[in-house]
Amino acid sequence: MTRKLLYRPFFIRLFHWEYWPFHVVYGPLYLYWLWLCLKARSFFFFNASNPSITNGGFLMESKKQIYDLLPWQYYPNTMFVKAQTPLKEILVEIRRKNFAFPLIAKPDIGMKGLSVKKLCSKDELFEYAIQSRVDFLVQEFISFDNEVGIFYHRFPNEERGHISGIVRKEFLTVVGDGESTMTELLRKDKRFILQLSVLKETYGDELKRILQKGEEKILVPYGNHARGAKFIDASNLIDEELTNTIDSICRRVKGFYFGRLDIRFNSWDELRSGKNFSIIEINGAGSEPTHMYDSNHSIFFAWKEIIRHWNILWKVSSINHRRYKLPYLTTSSGLEMLRQNKCYVKMISENVRQRA
Repeated sequence: MTRKLLYRPFFIRLFHWEYWPFHVVYGPLYLYWLWLCLKARSFFFFNASNPSITNGGFLMESKKQIYDLLPWQYYPNTMFVKAQTPLKEILVEIRRKNFAFPLIAKPDIGMKGLSVKKLCSKDELFEYAIQSRVDFLVQEFISFDNEVGIFYHRFPNEERGHISGIVRKEFLTVVGDGESTMTELLRKDKRFILQLSVLKETYGDELKRILQKGEEKILVPYGNHARGAKFIDASNLIDEELTNTIDSICRRVKGFYFGRLDIRFNSWDELRSGKNFSIIEINGAGSEPTHMYDSNHSIFFAWKEIIRHWNILWKVSSINHRRYKLPYLTTSSGLEMLRQNKCYVKMISENVRQRA
């Protein structure tokens, strides 16, 4: 009976802080955030952290805008699609770019992996386009097996940047035992149980299949915590070579000083030396130090990391504000940003429900 209770979604979330709602995790720290706002004399100081990105990359920033700042060789071949673009026009552009399935589709303005989908055929692409109420991106699928999130910052008055955390991501994968169905395998892992309803909607009867012993099946091919990926703190891998590689890339991104790079790569040694990798996304002022979500870390460790990165964000923003006269976002503009974000999240959440 005890095991049954502990494997119910309510108790899994209750006893594992990494699944707590955002405001429950961050709530005890809001007074500290207010203190930083008072020091900056602005509730929305963070926009000055990355002046070339809308709102500093806190909310409502366009992924296409950020990709356009990157040298083309560092990110996947990408196509921007306006909402309600005729399907014929999409197909023409797909052919022009020489895209081959599978592809990845995601909203141009994203939020915690909502509405990100792997597309394996033209029909799936058309279905995604028809249902999407927002502008979206179509990208080549990067087949490298590994993914990390690397948190980077550079103070604007310094020449060299820093890496303050690394998270290694394990995709939601089941390994067959030759006896159990995939559904039965999923029920053995608390992390997977929380994704079971969505996986049933996605895969249907395929989850009844029995995998051979040792056979692996990746069910969610992207490293998003909310979609079941396991986050492992790999900050111990920070060294001078990796820092130099990431710093040399980020310094080529105009007006970027603070954020997290999500990277797919072939091998760690190759990534350290700047070979065989692709930057899936760059997240700005709204980035979380996601290495804190390692299940071995306590909520107290998470709070310490959040405060540490907030302090860096405040310092970067204040230097840009004082030294380079970059204005902070006005209160009215900041409130409008929050309103727009609320409406936008509602729209892409509805997209997800439609696809379900």
